[in-house]
Amino acid sequence: MVTKKRIALLFPGQGAQYPQMALDLYNASKTVQELFALASEAAGMDMKALLETADAEKLKRTDISQPAITLANLAAASVLREEGIEPEAVAGFSLGEYAALAASGVISTVDCFKLVSARGKAMQRVADRLAASEAGSAPGMAAILGLPGEQVDALIAEWREGGLTGLYAANFNSPKQVVVAGTAGALAEAEERFKANGARRVVRLQVAGPFHSPLVAEALEDFAPVLEATTFLDPRIALFSNVTGKQVLSGQEAKKLALRQITEPVRWTSEEAQIAELAVDAVLEAGPGKVLQGLWKDTSSTIPCYGAGTLADIQAALASLEQA
Repeated sequence: MVTKKRIALLFPGQGAQYPQMALDLYNASKTVQELFALASEAAGMDMKALLETADAEKLKRTDISQPAITLANLAAASVLREEGIEPEAVAGFSLGEYAALAASGVISTVDCFKLVSARGKAMQRVADRLAASEAGSAPGMAAILGLPGEQVDALIAEWREGGLTGLYAANFNSPKQVVVAGTAGALAEAEERFKANGARRVVRLQVAGPFHSPLVAEALEDFAPVLEATTFLDPRIALFSNVTGKQVLSGQEAKKLALRQITEPVRWTSEEAQIAELAVDAVLEAGPGKVLQGLWKDTSSTIPCYGAGTLADIQAALASLEQA
């Protein structure tokens, strides 16, 4: 039976969003409808109307995408729970970590939406300021394909000693992909340098700012008081941290890491390794898109990873779990 399977849930972050996501889950579940109402009140916007009408460009704004993606993530987890899936472990990529905090019982669902709303606004303000001050050459992010994380880290350290500042490793996505954040000048210079050192491709990302780097430290000032006022409990199930790549053992630790996560890199490969060591039966990507499924595949783990972001995906994943 599916309910006897040992399951880990992975929650995606920004970049996974798409217009009208999670509306199929809304139409299929009264529990999800209640979740939409809760999110709308906490975020101060009609989330159903937003997801019905917002185009891809609007959804890219971090103050919009953070509550929207979190809602889609928790909606998927809610439908999975209705189908008998109670995860043994959870992890979330960047923003997705907040859905993991809620799913593990560390924060309440209401507080989750309040936090991501405040976090999104704080980060958008920084992104807007950086874009205005740099006049068309704002800081951003780029994916380095074909180089391992250790080499990217070493190269950045070497170049910094040589005078190239404003470049940081931001996301250790997989053995084959690292995302860097930096100033416009640093990213332009680093692109050629990474290629000269064996990178297969360097892809600039369509994001609002240089997230998970010291370049967005200003967001901490706005977000810290909101975070500090929120109750964090100890995890009820295994929860893994972006900052450390390891299991979070207490609510106090989770709160400290949540603040650090804004300016420190996402150590996703380490989290995946920790989850694989649990020897779960399967991993489900609970939320929009297929990014985390691809990153899991890059680990070469024998544990299967299924999509669970749409109603059709969830039904297909349940069928696969029944057959396994």
